[in-house]
Amino acid sequence: MQTPPQVEFQNLSPTQAVRDAIEKHVDGLEQRWGRVTACRVVVKGPSQRHHTGGLYDIHIRLTLPDGREVNVEHTAPEDERRADLNFAINDAFKRARRQLQDHARRSQGQVKHHDEMPIATVARLDPSGEFGFLETADGREIYFHRNSVADGQFDSLEVGQEVRFSEALGEKGPQATTVRLIWQTPPCVRGAPPNFPGRFSLDV
Repeated sequence: MQTPPQVEFQNLSPTQAVRDAIEKHVDGLEQRWGRVTACRVVVKGPSQRHHTGGLYDIHIRLTLPDGREVNVEHTAPEDERRADLNFAINDAFKRARRQLQDHARRSQGQVKHHDEMPIATVARLDPSGEFGFLETADGREIYFHRNSVADGQFDSLEVGQEVRFSEALGEKGPQATTVRLIWQTPPCVRGAPPNFPGRFSLDV
């Protein structure tokens, strides 16, 4: 970037350490995904009504050379890890990286048909084993049923795992109609560790 990121602090005092951390993240994005023409980051401290503790919100807006924008405006509700400012910043930029990854692949014409689905993270799995929730790159939570998981792989899901999904509007709001594991294991090596030679990635 030709100019430093624009950083706005709300409900907390500005610090150079936070500015430096944000600039480092932006530099990392540019090294991996190309030039960012503008960047605005809002760092929101815990609400004034929280006298002890509270959660941080980080909003990011990146402008790309082709005029497109990457926006990270919503965070997962009640994620206690966001009480740590460093975690909140790192998590927000992780979402930005996912969006830039999808944008770069589409721009370069390297996305296969099934890879056009966006990436999300498994946020929660119900103990009943019947459904769960995905956390999207923009911080939304989306319901999915075990029958929506491709190839019957629901039992292979883990919290924090990245998947691809297709979304539709259901009776109670957005839901994932298809959930596809990015990493899938052939039956002959199912249960092997992630670096086992027989594993392969669908995310190519």
